[in-house]
This record gives sequence, C-alpha cells and structure tokens, in this order.
Amino acid sequence: MIDLIEPLTADLPFWAGQLLVALIAAGVGMVLALAVHAVLFRVLQRIARSSRSETDDIIVKRLVRPSRYAFVALGVVLAARETPALALAWERVAGFVMPLLAGWIAIAVLHAFVEAMVLKNDITVADNRNARRRRTRLAIFSRIGTFVIVFLTIALMLFSIPGVREIGVTLMASAGLAALAVGAAAQPALKALIAGFQMALTEPISIDDVVILDGEWGRIEDIRTTYVVVRLWDERRLVVPSNRFLEDTFQNWTKTTSQLLGTVMLYLDHATDIAPIRAEYTRQITAHRLWDQRAQTLQVTDTSDDSIEVRLLMSAKDGPTLFDLRCEIRESMLDWIRRNQPEALTRRRTQAITPVEAAGGVNPSAVGPG
Repeated sequence: MIDLIEPLTADLPFWAGQLLVALIAAGVGMVLALAVHAVLFRVLQRIARSSRSETDDIIVKRLVRPSRYAFVALGVVLAARETPALALAWERVAGFVMPLLAGWIAIAVLHAFVEAMVLKNDITVADNRNARRRRTRLAIFSRIGTFVIVFLTIALMLFSIPGVREIGVTLMASAGLAALAVGAAAQPALKALIAGFQMALTEPISIDDVVILDGEWGRIEDIRTTYVVVRLWDERRLVVPSNRFLEDTFQNWTKTTSQLLGTVMLYLDHATDIAPIRAEYTRQITAHRLWDQRAQTLQVTDTSDDSIEVRLLMSAKDGPTLFDLRCEIRESMLDWIRRNQPEALTRRRTQAITPVEAAGGVNPSAVGPG
C-alpha cells in the first residue's frame, strides 16, 4: 500500500508526505474494516432473526455500535503496521482508545445479558414473586457491574498518561495515607455500593413490590445503586435512599407473596340482626370477580356506647385488587343495609327514659285519652 501512495507524495515536503501517507492508509484501513463489519453483522442479524430465541437478537443489536468502532480501530492497527507515521500516531492514542472500546464492548455484553434475562422473567403473570426477585437482582448487579467497568476503563485510560502513572506509583508508596484519603472522600459512594450488594443479597424489596413508606402507598418502580424510586398510587414518584430500606422500618405487602387479606369495618346499631347481614355478605363476596376464594368471614369484633363493630374479612390476589375489592364490598353492603335493614344504621338516642319506664311500668303521658 505504501508503494502505491509514495508517487503521490513525491512533490510534497517530507512531513506533509508522511502525513498524507498516514491519512490515506488510515482511511483505507477504516473503509475495509467497516465493509467487513457490515457484511459480518448482516449475516449475524439474519441468523438471529431466523432463530426463535430473542437472546441472540438482543446481543447482536447491542454489539453493533461498539463493534463497529472496534473494527475501525482494528483497521487502523493493521494499516499502521506498514505505515511508520501512522504507527507513531496510533501509539499516542492507543492508550485511550483501546480501554474505551474494551469497556464499551463489556458494558454492551453486560446489558445484553441483563436484557435477555429480563425477557425470560415476566412480571405480568399472577404469581410473579420469583420473576420480580430475579429482575431486582439483575437490575442491581447490572448497575454495579456498569460502575465497575466504567471505573476500570477510566483508570486504564488515565494510567496511559505518564504523569498520572507516576502519581499512582507515588501514592502506592504511601498506601496508608492514600487509603485514608480515598476512603474518606469516597465514603458515600462506597456506602451506596455496599448497600446495593446488600439489597441484592438480602432482598428487603423487589421490583414491583407494594410498600407503605411515610404513610404513602406505592410500588417499587426502579432500584438504583444509591436510591430507589417508588411509584405512588397517584402517579407521583418517591425517591428514597437505598440505605433507608436496610436501616429503617417500612411495610412490604408482597415480601413473600402478593396475596393479601383485608378488612372492611361497619359500625352498626346494637339491636342489629347480624344473621341476614352475614348471609348477604357471603352471597356478595362469593359472587365477586375480585375475590380469590381464600378467606371470607363476618364477625362482631367490638362494641362501644354508640355502636357495634362488624368486621368483614376478605382476600385478594394482590394489593391493588384488594383495595378495589374492599371499596366495592363496603359500598354494596352499606347500600343493602340502607334498603333492607335501615334500623341497623347507627343513630344517636336522645329520648329520655322516665323512672316509671325504667321500672317496667307505663308512662301516663304515652297513654291516649279513653
């Protein structure tokens, strides 16, 4: 290739000729590399589309861009073997370019693996506990892995600078002081990183868990390295530090299963006939579309001066379904009581009882004439 380029540089100064040779050699190498890359990935895409699995499609899609630049770098390296000027220029930038490309490809492979595993764990099914646990671990380890890869990539790029490398050697000589300084400066980041590992191993929460936090009801939408996003019932987002789920108390309604028990409290008059109300509740709950047929009962659980407390116990497959079930049963039972047993509704008794009535006699004022 140099023999073909040299006649073009015969009338140019030496430095200009060398520069032109390097540029032409680099251009030719990059064009050939891009051509090989295009042919190779077209074949890979056809193979991936012909298979039933989506994993290979994801891997090919994720690797297209980083591998394209890696092929370009490979083309430049091959051209530099025959072009001294290009080889000299490549040596100056290789310390930056090669770690960057390696890190980019590593992140692409990691994300492709995580995305493929996420597709295999569907959380839209009814019993999605195991799928949510796996998705949570994948999300946490993906972010931790990305952080480690980026950290190592930047470190390798910086160590290609002679001055930075000398500073690193000096710091290693005083490892005790350096460890203290780095530990103090990076304490929040290291604490968050350790918290991420703890979250993945102990699993206090998982993706799509239903939690009660600060009196707010919501679902775990996303778990980051340093914080957790909770989607509240009214579409607000609550951003919570990860450490809080390891150090503070909170309610997790779906820790072991998504199935839940719930109650509806009715406050009725002391003279209420409970049997018809129990029969009506049994009829309504057994016919309700949201009931999961696990538990249902009606009990008088407490009394007060003004009323009795009637508890309607019911079950549903998950928290949102249970909330809707409770609201609908409360509304329908109150409507039935209002229409069929209005005397069961609590009321204030303001009628005075005379001593004669208290003794079992007849109040003369209540007896009409004749």
